[in-house]
Amino acid sequence: MERILERYERCSYSESQLTATDHESHGSWTLEHAKLKSRLEVLQAAQRHIMGEDLDSLSLKDLQNLEQQLDTGLKHIRLRRNQLMLESIYVLQKKDKALKNENNVLSKKIKEVEKEIAQQPPVEQHDCHNMSSFRFDTYISAAYQTRGDGFVGDSPRQAQPSIVLPPWMLHHMNH
Repeated sequence: MERILERYERCSYSESQLTATDHESHGSWTLEHAKLKSRLEVLQAAQRHIMGEDLDSLSLKDLQNLEQQLDTGLKHIRLRRNQLMLESIYVLQKKDKALKNENNVLSKKIKEVEKEIAQQPPVEQHDCHNMSSFRFDTYISAAYQTRGDGFVGDSPRQAQPSIVLPPWMLHHMNH
């Protein structure tokens, strides 16, 4: 019988401790909720003030503080905007430089092709009416094989153009 009474006392003591803890934690949560609700109201009022609303309740000093906060915020915003713009300009300058380099490589290849064409024997005059007498695609194939960036432009899916140069153009190029 004594053991049963001991167990009963232990259980009832544990329950009373648990109940006391629940009451304390409930009170703690209620207090925390009230604090958070008050904080939310203050933040919402500050947001309305920043948006230019409900300014009638503010004193001159409060308005000056708000104006100073807005000026500081604008300075930070402008600094970040300028930083992003400078980064964008830098990226565009790098792209510009790469495109200029590629353009120079392609210009050199064009000059080489023109030089090769100039070194070819002239086409006979009796073929003047035959437009296919001179096939230009053999000379531009070198320009299509590399684009200046190391990639080969000649793929099975990419057909080489067959450009025919009329004889009258050849005649003008040789003079």
